[in-house]
Amino acid sequence: MEIAIVGSGVIGLMSALTLTDAGYKVTIIARDLPGDDSQDWASPWAGAAMFPHPDAKGQDLQTESFKYYWALAHRDPTSGVLKATEYYDDRDNDTSIWYKTLVPRYRRLKETELPAGSKLGFDFLTMTINPLRFLPWLKKELERRGVRFIRRTLETLDAARTIANCRIVVNASGLGALQLAGDEDVMPVRGQTMFVKTDIDFLKLMQGSHYTYVIPRMYSGGAIIGGVSQEGNFERKVDEGLRPDILRRVKGLLGEKGKELELGDVEKDIVAFRPSRKGGYRVEVEGDTVHAYGFGSLGYVYSFGAAEKVRELVRGLERQSRL
Repeated sequence: MEIAIVGSGVIGLMSALTLTDAGYKVTIIARDLPGDDSQDWASPWAGAAMFPHPDAKGQDLQTESFKYYWALAHRDPTSGVLKATEYYDDRDNDTSIWYKTLVPRYRRLKETELPAGSKLGFDFLTMTINPLRFLPWLKKELERRGVRFIRRTLETLDAARTIANCRIVVNASGLGALQLAGDEDVMPVRGQTMFVKTDIDFLKLMQGSHYTYVIPRMYSGGAIIGGVSQEGNFERKVDEGLRPDILRRVKGLLGEKGKELELGDVEKDIVAFRPSRKGGYRVEVEGDTVHAYGFGSLGYVYSFGAAEKVRELVRGLERQSRL
């Protein structure tokens, strides 16, 4: 059976992977394809670290994704295992950290190990992915499996059915779902980060009153530092005023190691728009369409688990068609 997937971000690509694993023929139709250098899609610009989220729904999807990338990190050079440290200033215990039983080597930090202002901290082992390598690698793997990639800007999901000559469509269009699914809960959230040259080989994240992180880009000689989440901000240009603020917060997060970071180390400013959705992601069936979008900044964290759910829903539609 032929399946059309609209969108070639990480959700669409991973859905193609699970569907071809199950024996389906897949055509991916998208405006942007792996290798494109465009602000109009989020997947190439993501920090792409496996930081499960304590407050986000879909713990089962996050768990399956963590397991997948953990295995991948041990057999493929587009990802790698690193030590991660998370800090929070909006909670003083780890009862909400459901993934402490999932991640390897979880350790809650002592109060004396916490940076100023934080109430909770812990470290563990996790993975980081370099999207600029991973997405093209995944595209080649899918092409090897016979997946067709068609560059097209679609006005409707039915157009995808016509192009692929199929009945079932997976809508992994991200922000495109505002138009293609008529979903008014879809919203872009502006992010601004910087790629800096550094030998930092660990991840750090602060959440709560501010959103600050350092994520090494594997095999690039640098790291992504950030960041901001600006709902309703559609400015595509770099906000120069944010650059020193981001650097100040990152230096505070890194402590002694941060003293060597300066704005002169910045090689690239990155502005992109996270495909978010009020109420959280949508993975469900509507007619002959399987929707899978609205993952915001957690696209990679959800990706494989969401793709497995997509495969399950496609199988359900296939069974219905045989009745």
